[in-house]
Amino acid sequence: MADIFDGLDREARDKLCRRRQPKWTEPMLATLVHDPFSDPDWIYERKLDGVRCLAFRHGRSVRLFSRNRQGLNDTFPELAEALAAEPCRDFVVDGEIVAFDGARTSFERLQGRIGLRDPGEARASGIAVYLYLFDLLHLEGHDTSHLAQRDRKALLKRAFAFRDPVRFTPHRNRDGARFLAEACRKGWEGLIAKDARAPYEHRRSRRWRKLKCGNRQELVIGGFTDPRGSRIGFGALLVGYYEGGALRYAGKVGTGYDDELLASLAERLEKIERDASPFATPVREKHVHWVAPRLVGEVGFTEWTRDGRLRHPRFLGLRTDKRPRQVHRERAED
Repeated sequence: MADIFDGLDREARDKLCRRRQPKWTEPMLATLVHDPFSDPDWIYERKLDGVRCLAFRHGRSVRLFSRNRQGLNDTFPELAEALAAEPCRDFVVDGEIVAFDGARTSFERLQGRIGLRDPGEARASGIAVYLYLFDLLHLEGHDTSHLAQRDRKALLKRAFAFRDPVRFTPHRNRDGARFLAEACRKGWEGLIAKDARAPYEHRRSRRWRKLKCGNRQELVIGGFTDPRGSRIGFGALLVGYYEGGALRYAGKVGTGYDDELLASLAERLEKIERDASPFATPVREKHVHWVAPRLVGEVGFTEWTRDGRLRHPRFLGLRTDKRPRQVHRERAED
C-alpha cells in the first residue's frame, strides 16, 4: 500500500494531512433540492435505499457505525469480516448498507436485519446484505477528507479489492437530469448529486444534493389507533416531526404493514404508552393511544397538504439510525 497515493497529482497530494485515525467522525449529509440539473463539475450517484454506514478499520479491528454512532457489527457481521479481509489496514470509509428486492434496493427488506443484535441470528435470516462504498475519509495514516470528491472516489477505487459483499458505488460525470429520469423509470429512490471539486464536510451541505423520484420522510411515532375488523395490532400510526422544539402532527399512516409487523410493532408501542399526547397541537382522531416519542419510522407519500399533513402515506419501516429530536420536515431548497 506504500504507493497508493502515487496516482494523485501534486495539488491533491498537498491536501493530504498526516493524522491518526479518528474514533468517530460526523457524516456528510445531502440537501434536498427540487430541480434536476446537469453540470460537468458534478458527479451523480444512485440514491441507495438502505442504512448509512461509516466503517473504521485499524489493524485487525473493524468497527461499523450508523450515522448516529450506533454499532452495527453484530447486525451485519459478514460486512465487518469482508472489510477485515481488505488489503488496507487503516481506513475510514462512508457507504450504505442495502438489501435487494429484485434489482431494486429495498429498505423494507432490510428491516429483517436492522433489529437483530445476535450475529448468528443475523446470518440465519436469509437476507443478503451489501455495503456500497462511496467515500474515503482516512487512509494509511492520512486524512483524505480535504481532497476533492473526484480524487477521493478514485483513491477509494484503487485502495479496495471490492469483493462481495463490499461494492463500489459507480457514478456518472454528466447528464444529471437525464440520469434522474432514467432512475425514476427503473423505480429507484433517486440520485445524489455531488460537487466533484468539494472536500468532505462533516455536516449537511449543498455540495451534496438529493434528487428524489418520490416523496419519503422520516417521522416520529406519537400514537396509534385501535385496529378495526380483522386487523391485528393497531389501526394506524400517528406521526409527526419536530419544529422549534415542538412535535408537529403530520397525520396518520394506515398502510404498509403485514401481520408480523403489526404484531411486533404493537408490542413495542404498548411498552411506551402514556396518558398525554406528545403533539404540540390537538389531534382530532378517535380511539387513540398516545406513546412516548421514541420511535422513528420512514414513510412514503405523494405530497404534503396545505395544512401540513401527509397525502396517501405508506409505512416503509422503522429507522434506528436517527434520534427522534433530529427529525424535521424535509423541505427542498431552490
